[in-house]
This record gives sequence, structure tokens and C-alpha cells, in this order.
Amino acid sequence: MTQDRDAIDPKGLIRESYRIDGITIEECRSIFLDWAISVPEDADSREHVRALIERYASDAGEHPMTAVLKAALEDAGSARRRGGARARRAARDAS
Repeated sequence: MTQDRDAIDPKGLIRESYRIDGITIEECRSIFLDWAISVPEDADSREHVRALIERYASDAGEHPMTAVLKAALEDAGSARRRGGARARRAARDAS
């Protein structure tokens, strides 16, 4: 049996997540991560996510995968370091 591969969801991970009754947001995050590491480097992953939302979210209601996909489109913000020797010295000097 040969099945056409989907360029955006080649393993069918996102499609199948929408079919699982009672799936949790944590499980959806794990599935999304597996999908994300499979996206080719030269592909625009944000465009892929938008296409997945368009494809699945409208018929899914309040599905946790929709929340995960929408969160993937949000800006992560700037990374900042928490802790380390400098933070410990600053805390010690402040006391």
C-alpha cells in the first residue's frame, strides 16, 4: 500500500494528534517537537505551522494541538540568563 507523503506533515504526526481522543497538551507538545525536528533546514517552519493551523484547527474546536501550534507562532522573546556566579555575587553583595 503506497501513500502520498505530505510535504508539511510527512509522518502524519500532526494529523494523527487531532484524531486522538483525550490527548493532553503535554502529549501535543511532545508530538509537535518530534514534528519540528523533522522540518528540513531550508523550509520555513512558521509557514508550515500556519498551513497546519489552516488545515486542522478550524474543524478541531478547542483541541490542545491547536494551542501548541498557535504558541509556536508567538515570538519567543529574548533569552536571558538566570543564575550563575554573577547572580550569586550580586545577591551576596546586596545582603
